[in-house]
Amino acid sequence: MAARERLIESDAVRRLRERDASLFSSDLDQRIPIMQRLGWTDLAEKATGRIPLLTALADSIVTEGATDILLLGMGGSSLAALVMERIIGRGPGFPRLHVLDTTSPVQVTELLRSLAPETTYVVVASKSGTTIEPLSLYAVVRAWFERSGLEKPAIGRRVIVITDPGSPLEKLRQRDMLRTTMTAPATVGGRYSALSLFGLTPAALIGVHLPSLVLRAQAMEAACTAPVDENPAALLAAWMTDAWETGRDKLTFVTSERYASFGLWAEQLVAESLGKDGVGIVPVIEPTPTDAGAYGPDRAFVVLRFGDDTRTADWSRAMAAVHPVFELTVTDVFDVGAEFVRWEHAVALAGVLLGVNPFDERSVTEAKQATSAILEGGSSEVPAATADLGGTWITCAGGLTCTSPSSRMEAIRAALDALAPSDYLALLVYAPDDPERLEPLADACTAVSHRTGHAVCMELGPRYLHSTGQLHKGGPNTGVFILVTARDRADVEVPGKPFGLAALHRAQAEGDLVTLARHGRRVLRLDLPTTDPAALAALADELTAAASR
Repeated sequence: MAARERLIESDAVRRLRERDASLFSSDLDQRIPIMQRLGWTDLAEKATGRIPLLTALADSIVTEGATDILLLGMGGSSLAALVMERIIGRGPGFPRLHVLDTTSPVQVTELLRSLAPETTYVVVASKSGTTIEPLSLYAVVRAWFERSGLEKPAIGRRVIVITDPGSPLEKLRQRDMLRTTMTAPATVGGRYSALSLFGLTPAALIGVHLPSLVLRAQAMEAACTAPVDENPAALLAAWMTDAWETGRDKLTFVTSERYASFGLWAEQLVAESLGKDGVGIVPVIEPTPTDAGAYGPDRAFVVLRFGDDTRTADWSRAMAAVHPVFELTVTDVFDVGAEFVRWEHAVALAGVLLGVNPFDERSVTEAKQATSAILEGGSSEVPAATADLGGTWITCAGGLTCTSPSSRMEAIRAALDALAPSDYLALLVYAPDDPERLEPLADACTAVSHRTGHAVCMELGPRYLHSTGQLHKGGPNTGVFILVTARDRADVEVPGKPFGLAALHRAQAEGDLVTLARHGRRVLRLDLPTTDPAALAALADELTAAASR
C-alpha cells in the first residue's frame, strides 16, 4: 500500500492534531515520553500572543545601544535563528546576530576579539539547561565581560536565557541576576522549536518582522490539518516515504540562493527525527546542482525555490525526467515560517510511515556520554593512530581497514574505496565556521560527489552531534566517515571547569569517534597539526584528487 493510503487508513492527520501518542508507538512505556514532545503542533497559533513581549524586549535593547547579539546554543536551540537571520536578515537599526554553536577555541577567540562588551547582548539557549556547550560558552563570555570592567548588574542586563521551566539554567539566571528568562514549552523538543521562543526571541532581537513570519506559519499550520490529499505536509511525507521504499533514501535539497541555509535546519530535523533503529532518510544539501547523470539511483530531490527563479525551475524540470522531484515554491523570505511548519508536520508523519519514533535521540545522548567520559579521563576507548604522515595522525576505526597507509592520499582513497553502491560519504570537520577555511572543503565535497555519484555531506563539529549525528550512529550502516580534527595550540579557559575549550572540542570529536566505531561504522580520522586555511585547502586538494582516479 502506498504511503498516502497508509496515512489515510491510519487517520494520521487527525491523530497528530489531537496529539495521540499511540500513532507513533503501541508500547505504553514509550507513549508517555512521546506525549511530552507533541506541544509543537499549535506553536504558530499561539505565537501571536508572544509578539508584544518580544517586540518590547527588542526595542529596549536597541534603545540601550545594542549592536550585536551573541546566541549560545546547539542544534534546535540555535539553527532556526541562524536560518532566519540568513534568509530574512536583520531590520534597520537592529543588532547583528552571531550564532556561537561551536567549542572551537580559535573561533571563540576570534569572535570575541571582534565584539565590544559594552554593546554586546547574549542569549543563552538550552532546553534542558544542562547542555555542555552553551553553559561552557556562557562561562567564557561572562569572564570576557568581567575582564572588560563591567560590573555584575551591567553584565546581568546583557544576558537573556531561553530554557524549559525550572531547568538548571533558569536557576543559574537567578543566581547570576541575568536579565530575564524566556520560558519555552516543556512539551516541545529542540528540533521542533523554530516557532517557540527559541526561534522567535533571537529573531525579534534582530528586528525580524514577527507578524509577517507568524502569519505565514499560521496559514501553513491550518493547512496541515486538512485531509491527506489537500495537506501539504502529508503529501511531502508520503512522497519522502515512497522514495525511501524504492531505495531513494538520499533526500537532496536544492534551493534558490536566498534559501540556501534552510537546508541546515531541515537536515537536522530529518536526520535526528528519522535516523534510528537502523532506519533513516539521509538529508543531503546540494549547493551546486549539476546534470542528472552525476547522481545515483538512491537520490530524491526537494526543490525549494522562489516562483520567479526560472533557472532553478528549469533544472528541476530536467531532473524530474530522471529522478523523483518534489517542488516547493515560496513568494518571499517570510515564507520560511510556513516551511518550518510544513517540515515539522511532514517529518512527524514520515516517522509514522517508517515506523520510528521521531521524538527521541538516543545516539545523540550516547555521544554526549562518551565525551563526558573522555573529559573525565576515560579515554582508553579512543582508537590509537596507526600512522603519522607529515604531522597528520591517521586512524582507521570501526569497519574501515587501512593498514599502514604510506600517505594521507592513500588513507583517503581507502575511505572512498569502502563506499558501496548507495552508500554516502560524510566529512565531519572540527574547525572554525569560517568561509576561508571551509569553502575549499565544501568545493571538494561537491567534486567528490559529482565524480563518484555518491551523496557527500559536509558537517561542522560539534554542531552535527546535535543533529545528523543521530543518523550517523542510529540509522543504516551506509555511511563512510572522514573525521577531521586538529591540534591547534589555541585554548580558552572555561571558568569553574577543569578543562578548557580545546579539550572540550577535542573530546567531542573523540567521543563521536568512539561511538561511531562502537556501532561498526567505517571511520577515517585525520588529525591535522592545525586548522589554518592552507592546511585545510591542502586536504581539500587531496580529497578532490582521490576521487579523480
